[in-house]
Amino acid sequence: MGFATDAIHAGVRPDPTTGAVMTPIYQTSTYAYEGLGKSKGYDYARTINPTRSALEENLAVLEAGRAAYAFASGMAAISAVMALLRSGDHVIVSHNVYGGTYRLFSKIFEGYGLQFTYVDTSRMEAIEAALRPATRMIYIETPTNPIMVLTDLAAVAALARRRGLVTVVDNTFLTPYFQRPIEQGADIVVHSTTKYLNGHSDSVGGAVVLARPEHAERIQFVQNSAGAILSPFDSWLVLRGIKTLPLRMQQHESNGRRIAGFLESHARVARVLYPGLASHPQHDLARRQARGFGGMISFVFKDAGAAPRFFARLRLCTLAESLGGVETLVCQPSTMTHASVPADDRRRLGITDDLARISVGCEDAEDIIADLDQALST
Repeated sequence: MGFATDAIHAGVRPDPTTGAVMTPIYQTSTYAYEGLGKSKGYDYARTINPTRSALEENLAVLEAGRAAYAFASGMAAISAVMALLRSGDHVIVSHNVYGGTYRLFSKIFEGYGLQFTYVDTSRMEAIEAALRPATRMIYIETPTNPIMVLTDLAAVAALARRRGLVTVVDNTFLTPYFQRPIEQGADIVVHSTTKYLNGHSDSVGGAVVLARPEHAERIQFVQNSAGAILSPFDSWLVLRGIKTLPLRMQQHESNGRRIAGFLESHARVARVLYPGLASHPQHDLARRQARGFGGMISFVFKDAGAAPRFFARLRLCTLAESLGGVETLVCQPSTMTHASVPADDRRRLGITDDLARISVGCEDAEDIIADLDQALST
């Protein structure tokens, strides 16, 4: 089946009781047994829920994985992946990961004995130099948030296979519509379903998609044991959102290309970070390993003091954290999404106060451009 067909139909079957076309919200905590030791395949809703199962089957198909499991947030999903490791294990991480991921690794999991080294995973030599005898995993964001650095997925996955390592890819920015890491050799894909998969800024959730059966078995055990499950209602919201994912991603990218071009030519903008631009240093890699470039853009002001005036002047675009909704959201990563990253590290990575990040929405591109233009021209 094609991607759009799978987005609409995978995991979705008419309700056996009523014939309802849409998967019902099974808002229940438990299920009746037909007798001792005899259930209908459902016993307790933390362990299994039909609405959540439909979403998980859908995600596994879209990401070309063996299985998928839905969690209460993207951070809960990443936490579950870390349960594949043991104290003393070492992880190589993209040096420009989302601030919440950095906080989780540095402030929580380091306390349990895991070790993390942050490197520029766009450089294979940097990954190889960071390898240790205790290395067990390579954790990648591509493109990174918010500097938009890409990692060659196939090359890293091949290195990981040779070394017996697990490759994990955060695919939140591009979604399986544009990029499918498992098809390029990755073992695990994580998502914040809060973002593009849901697409309507009305649900918080996360997902883990697995290529290997032993990983799937472990993540299922962690999901049930730790209990950070996605609720039936949120599962329904994400499943509903995914039905329009292809349409939305096409619009996000179409708008993203236009707005990136507008910003690149603007007199008040010093630099635009968007893989869809020919000026992006990894534009060719972006074209090779993804079907599109998405709707995430970062840019740097020429005047470092212009940022507060710009953000204050926005009218259509909303100053807010998060991304991937149908509405355009703009943020200052240094004080918002990446505030938990130490200041020296932010400066080294280029996450300065004159950097802005745009999650381009699905509004008319002319209206988004007009709002950005009037705010920049203050």
